[in-house]
Amino acid sequence: MRLRMAIARLARNLRQQSDSELTPSQQILLATILDHGPATPTELAAREQVSAPTISRALGGLEEQRLVSRRPDETDGRVTKVLITDEGRTQLTLARTRRNAWLARRLGDLDKKDLERLTAALNVLERLTERTCS
Repeated sequence: MRLRMAIARLARNLRQQSDSELTPSQQILLATILDHGPATPTELAAREQVSAPTISRALGGLEEQRLVSRRPDETDGRVTKVLITDEGRTQLTLARTRRNAWLARRLGDLDKKDLERLTAALNVLERLTERTCS
């Protein structure tokens, strides 16, 4: 399907622009923590729709790089929350800035009519990507 291929290519091109040593999975995980706030590993696994071992490995790598840290929950000390560190925020911001700059350059190459069509398609694409329970 053309839509799937176009989205996959765009996503691949954007990943290549981040010029980061972080894997795409690590960048997504950092973005989730930054955008949604501290969360338990279980909450992160559910949000990202991955297994507990997968999230544990990803968090371990981010912790080694000091991009995330863990702290006891303020209301229940038995629960551990994961939060992004200042360095994690910096790394993620740099990667996002590079990807956004690349995308802005590419969008600048489009004519007005193509930009209008793309803008009109955004609402539909956003609805397609909303996470729903199935």
